[in-house]
Amino acid sequence: MQPALSTEQGGCKVDQPRKWSVSMGKMEGDRPRSETVTTTVSSHIETISMGGSIAYDRSFLRSPAGVLLLMEIIFGLLVWALIAGSEYFLVSAFGWVMFVAVFYWVLSVFFFLLYLTRANTRITKVPWTLVGLCFNASAFVSYLIAAVVEASSVNKDVHQHHNYNSWTASSFFAFVVTVCYALSTYFSFHSWRTKS
Repeated sequence: MQPALSTEQGGCKVDQPRKWSVSMGKMEGDRPRSETVTTTVSSHIETISMGGSIAYDRSFLRSPAGVLLLMEIIFGLLVWALIAGSEYFLVSAFGWVMFVAVFYWVLSVFFFLLYLTRANTRITKVPWTLVGLCFNASAFVSYLIAAVVEASSVNKDVHQHHNYNSWTASSFFAFVVTVCYALSTYFSFHSWRTKS
């Protein structure tokens, strides 16, 4: 159905069909004007647009990578919060554990927001699968070292200290986060392998 153009001829309105010029991108009889055309490509990924400029990917939250990243954020927060809430400066090894836990927690939150909002799809020059693989592999190795250092630093001599429970709980969650990063490394490697 073509839109109608109303013109007056002899005092009566006459509707004439408008024709679109394919090569010019304008209607016949109209002066040239600039128009913004927005195209949307739909895929199997569910996205919800919030305010027109920010969208979040609901299917990412249900994917194994999304669930693992969320677990890394939650358990990583527990690792450094349990240490930070204690007198961690009494044991020098906890400085390394705090650095690893806070550093990778901040980066995990960054990647979570990046993937959740699909902002990584707008930056096409970055090889995101390789970046994700390097991030997860380095986090796995660093957290493994930090978890072993933390677990070996909590000993029976500290048992008399009131921070013992916080440090042992933090050690447990450090190993949980290590396993999460190991699984994320596996999924990142699989994703990188299939794309290259």
